Amino acid sequence: MTIVSVNGIELAYDSFGDESRLAILLISGLGTQMIRWTAPFCAALVDRGYRVIRFDNRDSGRSTHFTQFAPPDFGLLGAALAAGKRPDLPYTLYDMAADAVGLLDVLSIARAHVVGRSMGGMIAQIMASEYPDRVLSLTSIMSSTGNLSLPQAAPTVMAAMMSPGPHPFADEEGFLAHSSAFARLIAGTGRAFDEGEHRRLVREELQRGYDPTGAGRQIAAMAVAGDRRSRLATILAPTLVIHGKDDPLIPPACGEDTAASVPLSELMMVEGMGHELSPELYGLVVEAIQRVAQAAQGRTPISS
Repeated sequence: MTIVSVNGIELAYDSFGDESRLAILLISGLGTQMIRWTAPFCAALVDRGYRVIRFDNRDSGRSTHFTQFAPPDFGLLGAALAAGKRPDLPYTLYDMAADAVGLLDVLSIARAHVVGRSMGGMIAQIMASEYPDRVLSLTSIMSSTGNLSLPQAAPTVMAAMMSPGPHPFADEEGFLAHSSAFARLIAGTGRAFDEGEHRRLVREELQRGYDPTGAGRQIAAMAVAGDRRSRLATILAPTLVIHGKDDPLIPPACGEDTAASVPLSELMMVEGMGHELSPELYGLVVEAIQRVAQAAQGRTPISS
């Protein structure tokens, strides 16, 4: 892991593979760290001939945390948005996209294939729309467009996501059980949920940097991003949208809306997949990412 200065903050990143190869930049989701892009997943992409870079978003892991800002009051945030006002926040998804571009600058990477999951998919979409000269291809996984008419997560899922668990340093077992219960709830029905692997990842995240307020600030950044469909319509990079048919957190219609909003896009709906990228899916997803990357490189049509 290396830490670099980008846009006045510090970003932690890992790089895998030959630095002379075309790069794939992996962007993490809400409240999670770069290690959710597991080493075997990164290695599978390296085996396909790419350099792979993963990093901690601001307010997660070992990147800069904005602890000088109080956690957002979501009641006040919702009221401001309903009144058409723009809340004063420490940062937005557009700032997070600028972080990703800044990381490419530091690494002297002119253009990269960009892959994002969940919130990371939204950041990747913004990169492709606002920095088109930096994005060779876009892969948006289990993400959405900000379209307010789309279905929301089921109330039980939202309640589980927002319910506070025990503090991990006071009750680690209780914290892990709470985290695992939510992960199991959103994991989909097509594959067995690996609780042991989930606990391992969460323990590693605790060791790397625990900050529950960071996720709240990231949620606020998503809330003010608004409906991005008009900007998505300007994306010219070959685009792949991957979504689980069983995703209860960001419903399948959100993936369909993303694909419908981007001109040069392919939609890949995965049977049994929820809001999780399980190891059983690595081969399928890696092959699909390579396919859209090759389309960008002019070798094969995206739909092949």
